[in-house]
Amino acid sequence: MTVQEATGFTLDATRSITPQIHHYLRDRIIRNDVKPGDRISESEIARVCDVSRQPVREAFIKLAEQGLLAVRPQRGTIVSKIAYSAVLDARFLREAIEADFVSILAQTPDPALIRELRAQIVAQKKLGQSDPVAFCVRDDGFHRTLADAAGKGGAWKLLEGLKSQMDRVRFLSLGDFPMPKLIEQHEDIVNRIERGDRIGANAAIRVHLREILHDLPRISAAYPEFFDMPAGDVPAPVNAPIQGGEKT
Repeated sequence: MTVQEATGFTLDATRSITPQIHHYLRDRIIRNDVKPGDRISESEIARVCDVSRQPVREAFIKLAEQGLLAVRPQRGTIVSKIAYSAVLDARFLREAIEADFVSILAQTPDPALIRELRAQIVAQKKLGQSDPVAFCVRDDGFHRTLADAAGKGGAWKLLEGLKSQMDRVRFLSLGDFPMPKLIEQHEDIVNRIERGDRIGANAAIRVHLREILHDLPRISAAYPEFFDMPAGDVPAPVNAPIQGGEKT
């Protein structure tokens, strides 16, 4: 990443530096503004941000832990490819965790939460099909609201790191993004929570979070240079049966 490419980033001096740098670089990688194999210079980022190398190094370490950067001896730091197996693992974990979120919420439905979720869905619909990037932001907000309402905000922060590879696939698929279908699924999740239907809410979010499994083979075939594929046969996803719903 060159200095020119990073000049749109401005640090907020009143906040911790490392998380800001991490968030900025993570966002650039996830949105494929910087691509697999591109080099990122620790010293260059520190210089353009006018900070010491220490917070940049800390941000790089966290990005490497999330599978977004790789440090190569004699070659410096480069953007990692999307690990196909890591996408499947992250999706599996996300489903298991978020299914518990909605089960908790459906135990004692909160009218204020239902109103907030419905307001978010209205905002999603207003975006139309023309702004999938904004929809992705609102989609994250919807799922984060579920986590916070279930008292699991800390779990959501862990998920944000785990789902980085999923998010990269999502941004590669923006040209054919099924926004109306995803919004309908959001509505189904909220309706089931409102009715206190724990089994139905659990099934609805599992179906929702399996949408990426339909896109992943197509996206990896369309962008082979972006993916780190396992040797041999491509692994098939292993999913839990959906109680009260379809099995995929």
